[in-house]
Amino acid sequence: MEVLLKYFDDFSEKQLQQFAALKELYKEWNEKINVISRKDMDNFYEHHVLHSLSIAARFEFVKDMEVMDLGSGGGFPGIPLAIFFPETQFHLVDSINKKLKVVNEIASAIGLTNLTTQHTRAEDIKNRKFDTVVSRAVAPLKDLWHWSKPLLRKHNIQIEGAFVPNGLICLKGGDLTQEIFESGCKPMIWEIDKIFPEDFFKEKFELYVGLR
Repeated sequence: MEVLLKYFDDFSEKQLQQFAALKELYKEWNEKINVISRKDMDNFYEHHVLHSLSIAARFEFVKDMEVMDLGSGGGFPGIPLAIFFPETQFHLVDSINKKLKVVNEIASAIGLTNLTTQHTRAEDIKNRKFDTVVSRAVAPLKDLWHWSKPLLRKHNIQIEGAFVPNGLICLKGGDLTQEIFESGCKPMIWEIDKIFPEDFFKEKFELYVGLR
């Protein structure tokens, strides 16, 4: 938890309790269903929770916005973001149902009421639209944008001094030159180690493709 409190100091008591409960819950579930690399559990808050919250450090989600976490896996970045933005609705989608079972159990255990899940592929969702799609290391940018674009609706929410996203936000690592070129997108790019100066975040990036 120390690494979270190093960069965020305005959590409510409820948020602190929710974040603090996560590691033990994931540890218990990880012994039944492998949702997180076992070697990562020692660095759970830095590698998973803080990494997810790099989105919260850059963007502002507001009341009643709807955000989809595409390929959520064990719930990242969706669960940390749902804790951070309790008035925003998060919909976590994955094609592997057993991982969503873990997400649902953990959300229930910590009292997250602004989170829903769906066992499906993003391209099979036909009846819903979202203000923003978030994703962490799921697929190439070209595919992420192809799947996300039909699910996005245009909004005009503006808050002075805040960046309210309307598009795709993805967390990626390594040399992205070829991947970005092949996507045909022109994303905004931020180096995460400039937000959180920790060794783990070197060569990790936050990309944003806005809905034109």
